Amino acid sequence: MFTAQKPDKIPSREILLRMYQLMFKARRFEETVSLLFTNGELPGTVHLYTGQEAVAVGVCSALGADDWITSTHRPHGHAVAKGLPIRFLMAELFGRTTGCCGGYGGSMHLGDLDYGMLPAIAIVAGAIPIATGIALAFKMQKTNKVVACFFGDGAVNEGSFHEGVNMAAIWNLPAVFVCENNLYGASTHISKVMKAENVADRASAYGIPSVIADGMDVIDVYNAAYGAVDRARMGKGPTLVECKTYRYVGHSRSDPQLYRPKDEVEAWKQKDPIVRLKKFLTEKKIAAALEIEQLEKLVEEEIEDAVDFARRSPHPSPEDAILNVFTE
Repeated sequence: MFTAQKPDKIPSREILLRMYQLMFKARRFEETVSLLFTNGELPGTVHLYTGQEAVAVGVCSALGADDWITSTHRPHGHAVAKGLPIRFLMAELFGRTTGCCGGYGGSMHLGDLDYGMLPAIAIVAGAIPIATGIALAFKMQKTNKVVACFFGDGAVNEGSFHEGVNMAAIWNLPAVFVCENNLYGASTHISKVMKAENVADRASAYGIPSVIADGMDVIDVYNAAYGAVDRARMGKGPTLVECKTYRYVGHSRSDPQLYRPKDEVEAWKQKDPIVRLKKFLTEKKIAAALEIEQLEKLVEEEIEDAVDFARRSPHPSPEDAILNVFTE
């Protein structure tokens, strides 16, 4: 296995505080969405990102504003990390016209091209060849942009994974493939569907480097992503980044989670990425507890404002159903 170089550096104070704020925002967004869904205010279903915040924030913090991401059926954390306005994300979940996709996408199809996020693709592994196509466009246009493609461990057994990663490899495309290995594809443990110890081991089949990051440590994820993004930007091709993480909630809101041992869940909760970064910031005297509390307060106010904005936003009219549809 060709292991990619992973820088071992502490990000600047500004980046660290920004990463903490984004992780806390993603967590509070999901907790609020969970409550709203339970209360019957949100249509459809939701797949929450709770616990995996360090992956989205670590990767997106290593990207530039002009870089792009693709996402999955669990896209809320990616959208928050990429900087999409919370108001428009919440309105989209409510199905309102002010949502980031005008209410057409809902929870599993969040995105906004103005912020470099392709509307999420809910098909497992469906975004991988799309990300390869975006990377090909970036290369053909002679830009220095990079696309980061998020997918879960369940996606690595789909044909789209092989085809997308292999094509990006042979054409040296500026893509970073980020596997969020949370151990379960829906309710199936990864050990039941893959013999290799690590998803990262598969990179050798395509002749590209890979790197494994602690998906519960945002600094480690940031360093892994930073090296991969830098490599892609220099024209050296794609990297497979495996982030070992864990979702604290079920696959979706209807999942009773009977397949997961309670002690396993509790053990992973002891590695909470938000708690870990907060402890790091205070112990290293990078930020005082009061400063962190003020950041959290601002996030709480932003979330509250987003919910109010979504509730006040208009529903689509019946006539809107025929808009944005191609017809002869």
